Amino acid sequence: MEEKKFDLNSLIGFVLLGAIMLWWMYSNQPTPEELEAEKNNKTEQVQEETITSNNTSANSTVEIVQATDSLSLAKAQNQLGAFAYSATITDAETVLENDVLRLVISNKGGQIKEALLKNYVTYDSLPLYIIKDNNASFNLNFGTTDNRILNTKDLLFEPTLTTNGESQILSMKLKVDNTKFLEYYYEIKPNEYMVDFNIRSQGLSSTFNTSQQVNLDWNLEAFRKEKSIRYENQQTEMYYEKEDENIDYLSVGGEDDAEEIDVNWVAYKQHFFSTILISEQAFENASLASKTLSIDEEIDTTFTKAFSLKAPLALQSGELDYNMNWYIGPNDYHILKKYDRNIKEIVNLGWGIFGYINRLVFVPVFNFLQGFIGNYGLIIILLTIVVRIIMSPLVYKSYLSSAKMKVLKPEMEEINKRLPGKENAMKRQQETMAVQSKAGVSPLAGCIPALLQMPVFFALFRFFPSNIDLRQKGFLWADDLSAYDSVFELPFTIPMYGSHISLFPILASIAIFFYMRMSQSQQMNMQQPTQEGMPDMQKMMKMMMYFSPVMMLIFFNMYASSLSLYYFVSNLLTITIMLIIKNYIIDEDKIHAKIQENKKKPKKEGKFRQRLNDAMKQAQEQQKKKK
Repeated sequence: MEEKKFDLNSLIGFVLLGAIMLWWMYSNQPTPEELEAEKNNKTEQVQEETITSNNTSANSTVEIVQATDSLSLAKAQNQLGAFAYSATITDAETVLENDVLRLVISNKGGQIKEALLKNYVTYDSLPLYIIKDNNASFNLNFGTTDNRILNTKDLLFEPTLTTNGESQILSMKLKVDNTKFLEYYYEIKPNEYMVDFNIRSQGLSSTFNTSQQVNLDWNLEAFRKEKSIRYENQQTEMYYEKEDENIDYLSVGGEDDAEEIDVNWVAYKQHFFSTILISEQAFENASLASKTLSIDEEIDTTFTKAFSLKAPLALQSGELDYNMNWYIGPNDYHILKKYDRNIKEIVNLGWGIFGYINRLVFVPVFNFLQGFIGNYGLIIILLTIVVRIIMSPLVYKSYLSSAKMKVLKPEMEEINKRLPGKENAMKRQQETMAVQSKAGVSPLAGCIPALLQMPVFFALFRFFPSNIDLRQKGFLWADDLSAYDSVFELPFTIPMYGSHISLFPILASIAIFFYMRMSQSQQMNMQQPTQEGMPDMQKMMKMMMYFSPVMMLIFFNMYASSLSLYYFVSNLLTITIMLIIKNYIIDEDKIHAKIQENKKKPKKEGKFRQRLNDAMKQAQEQQKKKK
């Protein structure tokens, strides 16, 4: 048998082969960076599995895996179940626009990502966006039969853009497949701020978990658009209409919320612009909320208020079918009026008689003047002249009554001297009324004309701040008649007044002071001499003479300069009319002669006067019995 010898060449070969293997293993080991990346990948995988397993949270936001290969598609199916097709869609945008409105619709969520009003700019001349930079969110939250809770804001819709004449139509579909989908339908027409918007599903009755509600969730943080954030906030509020056509709104300041039933539409109304969601099928339940984000004039604030709507959508035979509209545009009464959905009521022209006066008188007159006058300051002045001319008969009646009472004043003083003391108060009042009745004079004749002017005062108080036609229209030193007319910026802030000085409120305060002074003189003629136990009316009227201008000066410093301009011109005209009536129309000698003539005529007392006299006699007799 042949003896085996030691083979040196084989040993050298094995050693070399082992060295090569060690070198290869050493050179291909992962670097520290690669080890850290692998660790992170494992963590993400665990988190992803946790999200998938706990997908019952209604508010969870899931980052969808983009399906680019079989592995990522499997992950998407694990996350989304029947809606895994969403992961194959690219996150892109589609533009819908006409001459007045430009909308950018995102595939992610199928919602409006940007809304630009082309014909308007902000107070600092920037493009006016209602929606931009994720300040708004529109989401449907629903459950599926495989026990998942999904949010449309996380899912990718497939867009299809078509045209119908001059209209642009965008269909955004969240697909299970070509026959089963959830669709958002948008249609924008030429020169329209109203956008058709429908929500419908097809073939999803077996996919929706009908034991859980489909919840609509719409949120918006309103961008600041006007010069004064405090004044803008006062005019910014949430409006909504219920099934009985009753319009309501949440309070202006701070936070407010409401739970309502059968809501037709909800408006996130800012001072001059609104976003309104209108539904033909009323929301059976709606949770509404409004929150003020900032009112500090010193801070360069981006947002004014935050609005929120949450409402369950009803399934019909397991499917969604809602015909809706978006209105994204200006709060222009004439534009809103043409839509038969009562949304014009968000323009606050005042309630009751004040609203009727604005709609029937001031809106048509303003539009008439606007038709041939381009300067809006002149339009306000002409409107003021028209109002004062119409109201001048009431001023004349008031002044005439004052002149009559002035003629009778000596007789009133004589009665007071003849019947002094509290024990004669009833007798004194009775004789005073008898003298007034005989002379054909009524103290109420001076008050009634003043009261009749009050509805006009309050109507215009609502008309000017709500009129978008005045926005960014200048007059004299005021560059925007819908905002304050600052002529000087203060280096500090005065509480309630602000950090600037507006000139029109100062002029209006001066005019009101002189008007109050003239009115005080007029009222003193009508006032009966002060009786015992009665407050000193003269002192009260003096206080009012100073109080009213000061209040005008403080509160109107932040208000629309158009309102201050109106009150300034109105009071100047009223003073002028009063001076003309006093110096050229009223003749006190003729009034005195007329009163003396009336005294000689037998005067039959009316039933009210007779009852009043009888009551006073009875009270006088009871006083005597007590004594």
